[in-house]
Amino acid sequence: MMGPQGAGKGTQAQLLATTFGLPIVATGDILREMAEGVTPLGRQIREVQSAGHLVSDEILAEVIKARLGCEDCKSGCILDGFPRTLPQAELLEEIASSLGNSILVINLDVPRKLLYERLARRRDCSKCGAVYNVVSKPSKQEGICDLDGAPLLTRSDDHEEAIAKRLALYDEKTRPLLDYYGESGRLRTVDGTGTPEEVFARLSRIFQVETAESSKK
Repeated sequence: MMGPQGAGKGTQAQLLATTFGLPIVATGDILREMAEGVTPLGRQIREVQSAGHLVSDEILAEVIKARLGCEDCKSGCILDGFPRTLPQAELLEEIASSLGNSILVINLDVPRKLLYERLARRRDCSKCGAVYNVVSKPSKQEGICDLDGAPLLTRSDDHEEAIAKRLALYDEKTRPLLDYYGESGRLRTVDGTGTPEEVFARLSRIFQVETAESSKK
């Protein structure tokens, strides 16, 4: 799944996972889990994060390869948060090749103005992390999470200046991946406007066609 912040990748990935029975492989969640472990790699990740640095592409590749080799990923999975840069995409090519997997990229296309509106209106649960939107997906009680009753907060990076920086970073580092995958015929672009259900209807049609074509090969 690709698309800038606010495109709805997390929501659509969860809908895909639920509908088609695929695991979501989220690098952030895996790194946090591994950092709590006692393995040599876990200790290395913990030391890097404690020093305030980003985990290297080499470590990320090792983590992704180990996760994609698990039994629940044998029939496919949804990657969330990797790759974000061209070097990471090249590492993923090596991992996929070694495991006998193919790569399909679905890009959620959303106008920049709408991205700003979505991000500025987003609210996150301070306890469980559930995501709401004050217009398109409000909580039943204003400012309170439906799931656990904890307060909803506006993230520090969901203010206008921070949003602009995040989208500029996406344009610089991640958008070139669209050309990279497009040149090899592995990119499918989906209109990301409308309700989550409308977007998912478009996305699932493409996913079903691609899955059917893949099974014939």
